[in-house]
Amino acid sequence: MNIYDLELYFKRHNVFVKMYNFKKLIIGLFIIVLLSGCAQTSALLGPVYTFGTTGNTLQTGLSYGTNKVITKLTGKDTKENVKEILQPNANDTALRKLLKTRIEETRKKLNLIK
Repeated sequence: MNIYDLELYFKRHNVFVKMYNFKKLIIGLFIIVLLSGCAQTSALLGPVYTFGTTGNTLQTGLSYGTNKVITKLTGKDTKENVKEILQPNANDTALRKLLKTRIEETRKKLNLIK
């Protein structure tokens, strides 16, 4: 087996493409693990990732701008907003009960349940 046979094998089986995608995955995971401690304090991390994956400057600017506007309006960063949304409230149970009864009433009117 000579070098030309190996080159032909690699071209046919796209080994280089698969190796490149695997290398990209490993580097991406390494960067995520490395920067996970400072991800909340870095306002540009999301837009930089967006630009790196899409190459679209408009989308990058929009991502950065919306993050800044939400932070300015709420006074909280993204992590704090998500944490607040996910916390269960006492009013949620009453709202869920109301919605459930309304859905059942509507289904009865539409003859979907007996």
